[in-house]
Amino acid sequence: MEEDELFRRRVRDEVRRIQSGEAQKDIERDIEEQEAAEAEQTRKEAKKRLKRSRLFYQLFSGSILQNSSVTKHYGHLIAIAVASLVSIMVMFTALYADMKYSRLEREVQLMRERSIRLREQLYQHTTHAAVVEELQKRGIRLQEPSKRREVVED
Repeated sequence: MEEDELFRRRVRDEVRRIQSGEAQKDIERDIEEQEAAEAEQTRKEAKKRLKRSRLFYQLFSGSILQNSSVTKHYGHLIAIAVASLVSIMVMFTALYADMKYSRLEREVQLMRERSIRLREQLYQHTTHAAVVEELQKRGIRLQEPSKRREVVED
């Protein structure tokens, strides 16, 4: 019962307000507030679009580094830069080591070939026929040893 009385009072008060013109003022004020909110939303969207378009310019001009949201991440940016530099240094060090290894491999190959050639020359010079020929050039006669070979036993 009390709720019905309260509801009736509210309806009467609203009817009086409509008849006096106060309700129209409230409606106009609500419409103005809604238009202001829409204008604010449009302004925020335009500002966001402008901010996105300026990002490209900020990246190349360096002004992005002054941005407050970026200054929080300076430590991370520095860590990324250091990691990149270390990666580059490691790559060049590995490349240098690989080049040095390849050069040493070539040198070893050349030394093996030279060693083989020298062994062949040594073998050619130490054969019996080569020794006899060299002795004849020098005028020395080759002769068998006068003593018989003996095996020494322990």
